[in-house]
Amino acid sequence: MKFRVPVVTVLTILSLRLPVQAAALDGKPYIHDPSTIMLCDGKFYTFGTGGGGLISEDGWTWNGGAERPGGGVAPDVIHIGDRYYMTYAAGGGGLAGGHASNVYVMWTKTLDPKSPDFGFNDKTVVAMSDGVEDCDAIDSAFLLDPADGRLWLTYGTYFGFIRIVELDPKTGHRVPGNQPVNIAIDCEATAMMVRDGWYYLLGTHGTCCDGANSTYNIRVGRSRKVTGPFLDNMGVDMLRGGGKLVVAASGRFVGPGHFGLLDLGDGVQKFSCHYEADLDRSGRSVLDIRPLLWKDGWPVAGDNFREGTFEIQSERSGYALELTVDFTRMAGGMRGFRRPPDEPVKPVPFQELSEVIGGWPAGDIGVRLGDFMFRPHQKWTVTPVSGVGGYPGSPFFKITIAGTDRALAATSDAEVITVPAFTGAPEQLWRIDQLTDGTYRIMPKAVPGHPEPLALTAVGASTPSLVKFDPSSDIARWNFREP
Repeated sequence: MKFRVPVVTVLTILSLRLPVQAAALDGKPYIHDPSTIMLCDGKFYTFGTGGGGLISEDGWTWNGGAERPGGGVAPDVIHIGDRYYMTYAAGGGGLAGGHASNVYVMWTKTLDPKSPDFGFNDKTVVAMSDGVEDCDAIDSAFLLDPADGRLWLTYGTYFGFIRIVELDPKTGHRVPGNQPVNIAIDCEATAMMVRDGWYYLLGTHGTCCDGANSTYNIRVGRSRKVTGPFLDNMGVDMLRGGGKLVVAASGRFVGPGHFGLLDLGDGVQKFSCHYEADLDRSGRSVLDIRPLLWKDGWPVAGDNFREGTFEIQSERSGYALELTVDFTRMAGGMRGFRRPPDEPVKPVPFQELSEVIGGWPAGDIGVRLGDFMFRPHQKWTVTPVSGVGGYPGSPFFKITIAGTDRALAATSDAEVITVPAFTGAPEQLWRIDQLTDGTYRIMPKAVPGHPEPLALTAVGASTPSLVKFDPSSDIARWNFREP
């Protein structure tokens, strides 16, 4: 984060043509420069510039309450062993603060300010800038290398270089004699992650701290070494200003910055960021959590699920989720290949719900998979449900047959049916997570009598059921297509 106001920052009309994004997080998710989100004792935490931060029970509804000492800017947090390490910077940032700054690291046993084990210890300086050199030592972020357990810290802003130094994972102190390495320019608020032997450096480009006029966006380069060189998809080094776009302004949200990886396991990755301005919340800076997708070895921002009417298509078979009801033929009969030469050409209307619903049973109706034919028993309306909580980045949804209140529900036999009316019961609430390949995992909030999480799964070509999610298979991956 730097405190500077651009001479010219214009939102182009092109941004208004992008798909409208789902609403941001619930509650009061107001924060600037959020840290990586951490799960601690069943709650989610993130920390921001100026001290304090946000807490969430479920990753959807966020409110204040997180605490950290030191004030300063742009903190980050990481969990190693029985410690949560916190880093932040004091000083720097430009304007009145100049560019002289210290980066600190400290640790606590828990992030819960109400716990007797809460309290930050051993605050130490791990990096600094003197205000003259080509670096501004703020916006620090951790990386724990999964390959060898080494701990790294990136820091820096547009004023000079982004740098990386090595820390001791047992203490959080800088490794003696370790010298910073320059790895990028023309960005700030960097973060790193590792995937398939690649180190990815994500940096925030553009301008900040000017509300709806901010131009923040997140870009990425990658390297086979933690210290670089980090090249983008066109081979341009981030030390020369390179960086492939990951996410930019869209819908009513302006200036995404401060990437933080949230790996939920089983092929579900998300990322946190803040928007410089949520135009539906007085232009305030807000936290968001979005799906993280991967395409050709590069991270791509996904979008949280939005309400609408869809075909729910199995990735395994290509068949569509449908009610187990008798097939109703459309008008016109068998046509064959010969038609009267003078027959007028006219559109054939879609089959309407009113034409078929009278033949459906009044009680529970089963669910199966079949060829999609635009029929009413294959069209599902997905709608967010308020007041029932959620999960990281999203509320729970109800899934009903379009035009009706007939709702998809889990049963105590770990099967799926539809019930005549939605009641808001946990087995009728659905979690919809976009996976890293762009398909979706669909899970009920609860399955009666089954404490473990289960996912909607095509156990056969035509049979949906609820089983433990297998991230290595297509049987529990789904697509939502507009009919």
